[in-house]
Amino acid sequence: MSTNNGIRKVVIPAAGLGTRFLPITKAQPKEMLPVVDKPVIQYVVEEAVKSGFDDIIIITGRNKRSIEDHFDRCHELEERLSGQNGTEPYAKAFFALEEIPEIHYIRQREQKGLGDAVLLAEKHCDDEPFAVLLGDTITIEPIGCETCTSQMNEVFKKYGKSVVAVEEVPDYKLKDYGIIDGELAAPNIYVINSIIEKPAPEIAPSNLGAIGRYIFTSEIFDCIHKVRPGYGGEIQLTDAIRMLDHPLGLVTNCIRYDIGDKPGWMKAWIELTLGREEFHDDILCFMQELLKKEEMRVS
Repeated sequence: MSTNNGIRKVVIPAAGLGTRFLPITKAQPKEMLPVVDKPVIQYVVEEAVKSGFDDIIIITGRNKRSIEDHFDRCHELEERLSGQNGTEPYAKAFFALEEIPEIHYIRQREQKGLGDAVLLAEKHCDDEPFAVLLGDTITIEPIGCETCTSQMNEVFKKYGKSVVAVEEVPDYKLKDYGIIDGELAAPNIYVINSIIEKPAPEIAPSNLGAIGRYIFTSEIFDCIHKVRPGYGGEIQLTDAIRMLDHPLGLVTNCIRYDIGDKPGWMKAWIELTLGREEFHDDILCFMQELLKKEEMRVS
């Protein structure tokens, strides 16, 4: 597990309605949608734990109780699995539950935007720097490398500035991201002059979009308090970031999976399934057969 040199708190916003996933999300939180054999938010919590955070705050909303249940003990299931030969079934079903620090839950009573969701953690963060990991984004680090959040934390420790993880975004997706206007200051590090929420391609200042991983100083809360409803009539986190004193944008070496819409969710399923040794051969063979059938159908 990484150590993070003083940053203890991580905020995971998970209060969105998931309207782009309807009807799946009518009664099921988007963050609990499975990717291979784990819900999305478990990947996020695992990243927080691997990054060395010991104080996790999840911002939830109505119909999100299953998130709390997922990270709670289930003694009946544990007893059933531990009674089988060996501990493998138990280990696969529960991600090192004893290693997960206490998780606190704060409910966002109204859908006022990501900035408002982060603001709900102000008292809990108590003027400390903290990380924000969006609950619908998965980042996977290359073997032998630090997590996305740990890489960001190294930049934070060096410069003492808020850090936004960014990556190159294709033109047709610019309208879905906060896009930075920045200047390259060091390899893969940009000084952010401005950031625009979901711009049209013709006015986007660059092709570098925020990917849902942030490290903030407590200054961000003062900025959010000053924000007025912006894009979509909501309190946008990007509007608060624009008020910060030259935050930094970091391009990490991690692979990011955006679970923000159905195609992104499906692509994450396929790629992460192929990355699992126990599933790889069977699924690859199945996909090859599907491609043959599709080629025959269109020929």
